[in-house]
Amino acid sequence: MKEELTFEQAFKRLNEITEIIQRNECTLDESFALFEEGLKLSKFCNEKLSFFEEKFEELTKERNDEE
Repeated sequence: MKEELTFEQAFKRLNEITEIIQRNECTLDESFALFEEGLKLSKFCNEKLSFFEEKFEELTKERNDEE
């Protein structure tokens, strides 16, 4: 059973990819593959942040409505 990727894991991997590409430690083909992986991770992180932002707004609104 595959464990779901957390935001922290995705963000860490995204930083690793950025460092690898910036240091020119890979071939052009590897760089392109890493770039693709980075785009997917970036999308994943943005979706997670949007989800939590919506939840935060809902909870804040509920709390304000109770007061």
